[in-house]
Amino acid sequence: MKVRQEIFDTYWRFAAMRQEVFFNKIQNVPPPWTSDPILNTYKFCNAYRASDRVSQYLIKNVIYGENRSQNEEEVILRILLFKIFNKIETWEYLETQIGDYITLSNFDSDVYSNILESAMNLGYVIYTSAYMSCASKEFGYDKKHQNHLALIDKMVVKDRVINPLVKAKTFEDVFHIIQEYPLLGKFMAYQLATDINYSEVINFDENSFTIAGPGAERGIDKCFIDTEGKTYTDIIHWITENQEKEFQRLGLNFQSLWGRPLQAIDCQNLFCETDKYCRAAFPDLKSNRKRIKAKFTPTPQPIDYFYPPKWGINEQVQETLAQRLPPLEIPHLQQLNTNCQQLSLELYSTVNTTFEISNHISKHRKKYKPKTENKKTKDLQNADTEKSQQLCLF
Repeated sequence: MKVRQEIFDTYWRFAAMRQEVFFNKIQNVPPPWTSDPILNTYKFCNAYRASDRVSQYLIKNVIYGENRSQNEEEVILRILLFKIFNKIETWEYLETQIGDYITLSNFDSDVYSNILESAMNLGYVIYTSAYMSCASKEFGYDKKHQNHLALIDKMVVKDRVINPLVKAKTFEDVFHIIQEYPLLGKFMAYQLATDINYSEVINFDENSFTIAGPGAERGIDKCFIDTEGKTYTDIIHWITENQEKEFQRLGLNFQSLWGRPLQAIDCQNLFCETDKYCRAAFPDLKSNRKRIKAKFTPTPQPIDYFYPPKWGINEQVQETLAQRLPPLEIPHLQQLNTNCQQLSLELYSTVNTTFEISNHISKHRKKYKPKTENKKTKDLQNADTEKSQQLCLF
């Protein structure tokens, strides 16, 4: 396959920089956590999916929360209900209004629907903006949340989807079981399969199956000029298998997740984030999306990170958290962050302007060089470009 070298290398550099930001934040290092102006300005997901705020809440509070039942059907209900909306505030609003933990015994799609309806009437947005969920009237209701609650009722209560899930032989089988249901689609089914795999209900190798979401497909298309017939899935698997070699090739000190390398789901997500990053870093690169929507804003409360116990890294995580610096008390933190973002943007603009001036001077000088020398230089540049773009990966 042939890569677009600068963009392909950006994929790996972004992963290393984003993970550096992650550890700097954990250790309460004062901002800015990176010298990269784009990362300082815009919001990007973590290099590891399980480290993102919503995934952390799912793992620590929804799946393994203290006083929550570890009965397999209860766990499946909680995962599906939380992830369909994928919003912490929606989950907490439901439990507040119910006055108890969400359980099979108090799950009633009509009651839950009325609670969410009241939230929307108060002006709350009950769904995440991270990805779009299907919104057809599959179960005959006018409102999207009513159909989704009916879907959960069908999966957990009526069909008892737990039975085929625990009998699944492969991670891909889990994906297909979920995908058979309406209102989900391939990408959502893959996300749910991954979330269920965080629990003790199933235990499969995350690298044994993957698919690319729309954002990852755009990122792969930017990184590769010619995939030579390889599928998006093939590329994600190759990236996962060759990560150590690629970090070494670029001399990057990638800080893994306490010894856990990037998994296929993480590499898939990183293609999506690379697509976003390139909109600012390489605005002239052809893309059907031109800008990054979300600006970065710091979260006031640090996260006490916790991962699926079966990964065997929580002891190391706790050791790191115990050694972190005390939080730095900075008045007007939001204003400071805004100033940092503005400075980053100004530096980024200055670098781009300097680069453009340099290019202009270079082009101006070329006009006065002998034609033979000009042609030779151009041929060498083309040869170098062609060589860099045709790095063979397979």
